[in-house]
Amino acid sequence: MSDGVADDAELLRRSALGDEAAYASFVARHEAGVWRRARTLASNEADAEDLLQETFLAAWRAAGNFRGGNARSWLLTIATHAWQRVAPRVAREVATGDDEELEVLAERAGWGTGVHSENPAQAWIEAALHRLAPGDRTLLMLRDVEAIPAEEVAATLGLTLSATKSRLHRARMRLAAAYEEVRRESV
Repeated sequence: MSDGVADDAELLRRSALGDEAAYASFVARHEAGVWRRARTLASNEADAEDLLQETFLAAWRAAGNFRGGNARSWLLTIATHAWQRVAPRVAREVATGDDEELEVLAERAGWGTGVHSENPAQAWIEAALHRLAPGDRTLLMLRDVEAIPAEEVAATLGLTLSATKSRLHRARMRLAAAYEEVRRESV
């Protein structure tokens, strides 16, 4: 403990011993991040809520198995595995969809045309994100929103670091392309 606040490992250790208050603190600390992950994976809020509950239930059961490290990554891995059990199609989408040529993606994204706004509208970004395949959203949310290191993203998704970086690059280009499409539709 430091400054009276238990770290994640301590909260999980106490949770494994049945301390519900410690687990409630752990959940409160990580609920928003797991919710974002669940919303990224699930196509609707009801499924995301189920996934959130399943993730924290599984984490409660496995609290005694936590061996340190990044608890957020551990939870997001649990969420990913829970979703893969429920929706195998999503797991396959993470590993597919990289056949689009980079030049085509760049053109769709408007790269080199000077049309990108300095301050893109939040609504356009959200709409563009929802147009992406779940695998692309997953990569972008883990790496760019949650700021999880690429090595941990790779481990979470069961990919090599090289594959993760390549897919992340394509996902970013697809997001840029979707953003341009949304922006053009809005004008």
